[in-house]
Amino acid sequence: MTILITGGTGTIGSQVLASLNGQGADLRALTRTPEKAKLPTGVRPVRGDLSDIDAVRTALEGVSTLFLLVPNVADELTQAMLTLNAAREAGVKGVVYLSVFNGEIYADVPHFVGKHTVERMIAACDLPATVLRPSYFIQNDMQQKDVLLAHGAYGAPVGGRGISMVDTRDIGEAAAKELLRRERSETPLPRETYDLVGPDCLTGKAIVAIWGEALGRTIHYGGDDLEVLEQRVRAFAPAWMAYDLKLMFRRYQQDGAMADGAEIARLTTLLGHPPRSYRDFAADMAQQWSAV
Repeated sequence: MTILITGGTGTIGSQVLASLNGQGADLRALTRTPEKAKLPTGVRPVRGDLSDIDAVRTALEGVSTLFLLVPNVADELTQAMLTLNAAREAGVKGVVYLSVFNGEIYADVPHFVGKHTVERMIAACDLPATVLRPSYFIQNDMQQKDVLLAHGAYGAPVGGRGISMVDTRDIGEAAAKELLRRERSETPLPRETYDLVGPDCLTGKAIVAIWGEALGRTIHYGGDDLEVLEQRVRAFAPAWMAYDLKLMFRRYQQDGAMADGAEIARLTTLLGHPPRSYRDFAADMAQQWSAV
């Protein structure tokens, strides 16, 4: 039988495939351009994307387990719900769905609400799925390289409440473990939900202290101006997406996104090791940047 990975060439999908590599599973990856896709040896590219239901139906033929990652697009909710319905009709016995941490709380952030609505569908239809709820990705801060090195500043307006950022490698490992568990089961398994979080309370103040230590210099926090954030994102993304991200950061500043000890302990059990820390990420990046 076969595992189908959506988003296999992206940040998270590539980590999922890396963690599945060598585990003996038959792997397919959905991609718009199979001829250009850079995939691990043995992973078969399948042409299509989640906005094309006919392509999705074709890609699901012979698939027993699905990793569903829907990109942040205007019709994300529709794509997710249609794909889950098609998977159910195709007889897929297990799904791992990538949702978001605090989706049920951030009721005014569009892509959070969309993912939570998909979770409601999974529960209402009693789909055999694992829901993974990652927090803000640590690796998003690789985009801070230029401002950190050139200006000694950290520019993401994370605020002062605290975010339990998660390493994308931990997301990949968690997804792979649940995909394999469901794939190797002879029968569909009950629903599970995991919060994918890091061990740190990451505020703007805490993050600049970590970067200061890693880079050996004073780093300043760029502040909480969300208008600046929106305009910066609009330079490379659609206006609706820039506003969506602004709303997300507004909730981070107002409410934070902190995990509790039980959530961290449960993830530790799933991974087989504690979730990776932001400090280790910063140290690794500082070493790589200094070597260039």
